[in-house]
Amino acid sequence: MTEAVVVGSGPNGLSAAICLARAGLEVSVLEAAQTAGGASSSAEVTLPGFIHDLCAAVHPLAAASPFLSSLDISGVLAWSDPSFAHPLEGESAAALWESPEQTADSLGADGARYLRLMRGLWADPEGVISDLLEAVPIPRRTWRSALMALGGLLPANILGAYFRQEKARALLAGAAAHSMRPLSSSPTGAYGLLFLGLGHWPGWPVAKGGSSSLVKILLGELGRLGGKVVTGHRVDSLQELSAARLVLLDTSFPEFLRLARGRLPSSYVSRARRFRYGPAYCKVDWALDGAVPWLAPECRKALSLHVGGSFAEIAAAEEEVWRGRHPDRPFVLVCQPGVVDPSRAPAGKATLWAYCHVPPGSDVDMAPRIEAQIERFAPGFRDLVLARRTTTAAEAAAQNANHPQGSIGGGDGSLWGLAFRPRTRLSPYRTPIPGVYLCSSSTPPGPGVHGMCGLHAAQLALADLRRGL
Repeated sequence: MTEAVVVGSGPNGLSAAICLARAGLEVSVLEAAQTAGGASSSAEVTLPGFIHDLCAAVHPLAAASPFLSSLDISGVLAWSDPSFAHPLEGESAAALWESPEQTADSLGADGARYLRLMRGLWADPEGVISDLLEAVPIPRRTWRSALMALGGLLPANILGAYFRQEKARALLAGAAAHSMRPLSSSPTGAYGLLFLGLGHWPGWPVAKGGSSSLVKILLGELGRLGGKVVTGHRVDSLQELSAARLVLLDTSFPEFLRLARGRLPSSYVSRARRFRYGPAYCKVDWALDGAVPWLAPECRKALSLHVGGSFAEIAAAEEEVWRGRHPDRPFVLVCQPGVVDPSRAPAGKATLWAYCHVPPGSDVDMAPRIEAQIERFAPGFRDLVLARRTTTAAEAAAQNANHPQGSIGGGDGSLWGLAFRPRTRLSPYRTPIPGVYLCSSSTPPGPGVHGMCGLHAAQLALADLRRGL
């Protein structure tokens, strides 16, 4: 048995392993699946030659991550400008351009308001993101982090009243809906401000050749340091790893409870059962006979799209999901990587990735409703479909233990659920079992391909090891 074992080979698990290996420990990563990468994997799942991202597809936090940036990932990232677009009725669309000034110019009467908002909050983006990705996400480097936190306490529907016209409100709605919460709740304003800001810096890139390209960089660095990855190895109990000095778990919180069964205090288990996840997702991958025929030209240029219509329509759809229903017109997140990465499909063809939010554990195939939303803004889309693959929330949960009931957020997206995941304690990474640490998105700073959960957990584990804890 090696000195340190990491269970799970997602970006957080691999980041933790690299940190431990850099400290001189012998490290093994154990992965239940046949390939490494977790939710950042890619594969041909529709037709030969069409490469699809199995979960994570767009990587603003990877581009902003201090840890991943240290591995020089920029060579595999590709950006579009605009960062994302939001189709509206007819040939109209809102677009978030790299330049705040260009975005403001496109927003008409709301342009000056948008520019004031973003200049006030996003003038020091690196400082804001560094604060956000800390183990304790509190403002340290810049006072703008505090301003964003205060603004983010507002629900998106209140923050949206700052704007007078639909384009700016729609941009905010699409960004805020990444929270998987009703837009009438806090901290959806914070999500909106964050994802708008990330569109300006560092942008919303994809990985050339698929998200697995990022995983290959992490695997290469770990291999250079002597670390090992064993795929097809499912861990059923922490007892199997008792010889290791350190065990780090890139697993969901419920999976940790399963692995640690019989070794946790009853009081801890009782409190842990109150841990909550947000809504789940239903995802569709398409092989297409050409690019999506969006009516709005901005949509044809953007890697990412928020499809759902007006602010009111998106708010209504997310409210329905929160109440346990499947909206007829869901809010749909779309990625068309072929805009910047022709390697994803044969010449003249294209891949498309999209998902919508659904109640936890849903087994409903939302593909017809998702396609209807895309067809609404891109007539003729259905005629291009060569093949499709739908993954319901129930299927996602069965395929990946880190997605309980099909949820991908690592926990509840509420303010409390983000700041104090997995539960209220001084160290979110330590567990009651000595030498065992949680390093998944169920710990701060939460979801996203950034590797910082793994880095923070590994740094704490090393410090405890040096102190003999």
